[in-house]
Amino acid sequence: MVDDNVDAAEALAELLREYGHNVRTAHGAGSGINEALRMRPEIVLLDISMPDADGYEVARRLRAELAGTTLVALTGYGEHRHRQKSREAGFDHHLTKPVDMRELEKLLAPPS
Repeated sequence: MVDDNVDAAEALAELLREYGHNVRTAHGAGSGINEALRMRPEIVLLDISMPDADGYEVARRLRAELAGTTLVALTGYGEHRHRQKSREAGFDHHLTKPVDMRELEKLLAPPS
């Protein structure tokens, strides 16, 4: 999970851990890229609005390096233009904050 809002990221990460997920957090674009390249996760939850680089640029970078990773935009931006831009950047899914945990759990569930 990459989000510059430390409190929100840590709270959601803790909740996901309680659901049985292995979660790592990063609180900026650069550290998020580095952590994802090191860990090679199945799924990356990625905020769009961060001070050091936007999530669209991070998604493009991760998509180029981690072809099999599912990228999920987790953002306050929910208009059609934002969803379109996230698809163009390589995101697989676009969820708006506050996140619907049932919807997030569906994305995180292993394929049946």
